[in-house]
Amino acid sequence: MTPVRWDPRAMPIDDFKAGNNVFRIVDEYQAMLDELYRIRHPHLRFAPPDPSAQARFIDEHVAGRPLTECGNWIHFPWSGLLIHYLPAADHHALRTARNRLLITDYEQQALRDFHVGIAGLSVGSHAALTLTMMGGARQLRLADPDRISGSNLNRLRLDFSHVGTYKCDAVAGLILQTDPYAQLDTYRDGVNADNLADFMQGLGVLVECMDDLEMKVRARLMARQMGIPVLMATDNGDGVILDVERYDLDPATEPFNGAAGPMTIERLHACPPEELPKLATRIAGIDCVHPRMLRSVSLIGVELYSWPQLGTAATMTGVVLAYAIRRLANRLPLPSGRTLIDPEALLDPGYHEPAARLERRHLRLHALRALGFDEAELAVEVRS
Repeated sequence: MTPVRWDPRAMPIDDFKAGNNVFRIVDEYQAMLDELYRIRHPHLRFAPPDPSAQARFIDEHVAGRPLTECGNWIHFPWSGLLIHYLPAADHHALRTARNRLLITDYEQQALRDFHVGIAGLSVGSHAALTLTMMGGARQLRLADPDRISGSNLNRLRLDFSHVGTYKCDAVAGLILQTDPYAQLDTYRDGVNADNLADFMQGLGVLVECMDDLEMKVRARLMARQMGIPVLMATDNGDGVILDVERYDLDPATEPFNGAAGPMTIERLHACPPEELPKLATRIAGIDCVHPRMLRSVSLIGVELYSWPQLGTAATMTGVVLAYAIRRLANRLPLPSGRTLIDPEALLDPGYHEPAARLERRHLRLHALRALGFDEAELAVEVRS
């Protein structure tokens, strides 16, 4: 997906429109300049307006040019939009002005310069879009082989006009229309054994949100070899399970932090197909996956075509992953391990009552038995 620049000095707008699919022109350049002036002069917030100072600021910016020749005009063929943007530094300053102090200028720049790879763009799309919203990760690498289906739209920030579009293209399009100066690499065929090393080369972090169990394992083995941290956020009912694997700090870190024991491709290939749901459950976390999620896995192919996922959880994964990425970019502590973020536990006043805990434990054990776990395997403590 490649945006097209229009230079009004070199081509009349009618000629450009004749050769390109221009559905709508968005030109709010003057309003953005006015806002940029206010951002750059915060001491005027409670002072009387100074039209002459604002005029001088704008005159310096345009430097004698017509306003139409300032900044950059960028056309997005996939949406038909032609948008007039401020220059890169001014555009970034405008977009991140309301971040300031909550995120320091140093932290913002570190986040902007961080190189992020996101493999899997269902949950991962929320990380990519939230990160972009925050003004972060100018260098983004996106991978997903799937097209958007109608059932995806209970959890993606897209509408039905995107059905049939590659997830890579839809997410990249939204990112570029927000930040046309982003440097995106898209892997429309997804990540596979042949291109994994290329995808991961030079990354500061891998956000791994793939469904393919073999590629999940391969990605971690490659991350350990390259010294790249891995983040994984699993939607869990209305909540999120965040896994952090700091291969950059400790090469001895086990894939999935050892949740399923030592993992190799050979061990995975030796696993009988009927045992794969159990392996995936161990990876997700026997003791923290929501009982309804556990039950749903046992009913796939019976009552359900696929496992359920909610927009609440998917949206929250974007928040959690973007925050974790910001910590990594700024070298703040973020140890390996698993964290459970559960709004039900926070907002349901009866959640921690003994009867509720006992009921969740009973439901969890029932679901695990339905998945094929025997009593010996369930003898380990199952938290509620």
